[in-house]
Amino acid sequence: QVQLTESGGGLVQPGGSLKLSCVASENIFTSRLPVMGWYRQAPGKERELVTTRSRYGTTKYADFVKGRFTITSAPMKGALYLQMNSLEPEDTAVYFCYAKNYAGTDTWGPGTQVTVSS
Repeated sequence: QVQLTESGGGLVQPGGSLKLSCVASENIFTSRLPVMGWYRQAPGKERELVTTRSRYGTTKYADFVKGRFTITSAPMKGALYLQMNSLEPEDTAVYFCYAKNYAGTDTWGPGTQVTVSS
């Protein structure tokens, strides 16, 4: 099973930016690992989808992203990124890297904390 490790979280002021990184233990967007993405979980709330992308380039964003976040990748490095701009206090959450493999098995990383506060 793929291993995922996130980094890049931290404390940022409202309106600021952060770039999250995820490194997988294998190449991504392959036939073995066709779907990658990001989820988040705020305190007291359920985990929710932020964005996903398939190996064919199909990309989905949650409505709350509103054009502020962008998913990018370096597949041969096993790397996935999430550029987050115009951050709001409501974006405060633990952000998880996500992968779905060829068998439909979901995997999440341990998460990285993002706190948006003045």
